[in-house]
Amino acid sequence: MMNLFGDPAVWLPVVFAALMGLSILIYVVLDGFDLGVGILTPLADEAEKDRMVASIGPFWDANETWLVMAVGILLVAFPAAHGAILTALYLPVAIMLIGLILRGTAFEFRAKVALPKKQAWNQAFFVGSVMTSMSQGYMLGFYIMGLEHSIVAHGFALLSGLFLTVGYSFIGACWLILKAEGQLQLKAVKWARGGIWGVILGVGAISLATPLVSPRIWERWFSVPEVFLLAPLPLISAALILGIWAVLRRLPTDSDSFAWLPFAGAGMLFTLAFTGLAYSFYPYVVPDRLTIYEAASAPESLIIILVGVLIVTPIIAGYSALAYYVFRGKARDLRYD
Repeated sequence: MMNLFGDPAVWLPVVFAALMGLSILIYVVLDGFDLGVGILTPLADEAEKDRMVASIGPFWDANETWLVMAVGILLVAFPAAHGAILTALYLPVAIMLIGLILRGTAFEFRAKVALPKKQAWNQAFFVGSVMTSMSQGYMLGFYIMGLEHSIVAHGFALLSGLFLTVGYSFIGACWLILKAEGQLQLKAVKWARGGIWGVILGVGAISLATPLVSPRIWERWFSVPEVFLLAPLPLISAALILGIWAVLRRLPTDSDSFAWLPFAGAGMLFTLAFTGLAYSFYPYVVPDRLTIYEAASAPESLIIILVGVLIVTPIIAGYSALAYYVFRGKARDLRYD
């Protein structure tokens, strides 16, 4: 059976790397917007905060499932890489988990506590969102720098954390353009117009740093014919940014017919950036140390795990799709009575 598709030691690691990458990408886009909404809450008044939280209420829990999926695949399919990566990123991972717990607790409690205590839970929701996004950006930057401890690596990781936080706030603002109405939608358009500059700086900084930290990546980017194969990514990204900016300048409209475009464009922009990173680091799962083939579990184990993944992934995707379908349209008040 295992010989039907050729050597399983070759294709199984690629399949699991693709599934893990897809899970991370979906998480970044989906949980990115609800983290971004949390980051933006201090800029809104009390009624707008309630509507902002209501816009992510039916979705945030399902969004985080993709992170669990990605880490689970890393653990069972690439255990050696899991140990190396999590050891190097122990502190930011711990901060991220604390932030996620704080966000989840604040999300529930802010709607149920007495009004005088609500402000404290609003602040906790904001702090948890910032902790989570900053730690994720830090991990991304430190990973790009090869997980090597140096002043430059940690400095770049902090800068990456800041840029990813701005990027999340941008896609969060784009989500609010889609889900909000009236004054809150107007504010969301202004937030998105400001946030797009942070996205440009962040994508630019990571694009400049990635080939500089590894001669292998430099060769992959700038040798012929690879340079011509990679060239469409920055060109399409630049066109997308210009398109998003042009749409933002014309929003909101009376018909609200283009409110979905900024969010769709932001999702595509994140996808292109992730594709560039995946192209740069493949086949390494630990930069320049462990390839997906060296870190993978035994093919016999991967076959069994693949059966489970192929069952679980459509269930998660179906549940998420159902939630987005049922709660489509503009956000309404989130009530518990």
